[in-house]
Amino acid sequence: MVTLNVAPYVVAGGLLLAAAACKGSGEPPTTLAAQDTADQVLYGFEHNVTVDGVFRARLTADTAFLYQGTQTALLYGLQVRFYSPEGELTSTVTANDGTYDWRTGDMEARGDVVAETPDDRVLTTTILRYVRREDTIAGPEAFVFDAPDQHLEGDGFTADPNFTNVETQNPRSGRVGELDVRR
Repeated sequence: MVTLNVAPYVVAGGLLLAAAACKGSGEPPTTLAAQDTADQVLYGFEHNVTVDGVFRARLTADTAFLYQGTQTALLYGLQVRFYSPEGELTSTVTANDGTYDWRTGDMEARGDVVAETPDDRVLTTTILRYVRREDTIAGPEAFVFDAPDQHLEGDGFTADPNFTNVETQNPRSGRVGELDVRR
């Protein structure tokens, strides 16, 4: 009687198949994610923004990818707190992610953007941009703004950082005090 142990042959065959499956072209991947090219990666990022030497905003993020060449930061788990020249909190913006331009001080928040003020004004949208030179906040997408005596919905808006003046070119509905507007 002849006994043949096939286990070593099965293992060797499996290793050959695995090696053949793993054999690549020898070329490195050609697609890089933005995070792959970052000059620095910071966890628990915090940055204070000043305008003419006066503290005006605190920018925080869970993770920040910094790019020296473009002087930008890609931020995840973003929160921005805006302050008046007197140091009072005027609004807080949170978002899934965003960008910050170190040269201009401009910021963009994206994904589940919520802007809140201490006096219960709330604006929700998908994209919000802060332009430091003009000290304005704007959004090109649909938004909803609610205040104790106001409600405004539209397609795009501009506002000041404390959301006392919110304007839209394309209102869908709104209420200011007793005035109710619907398109």
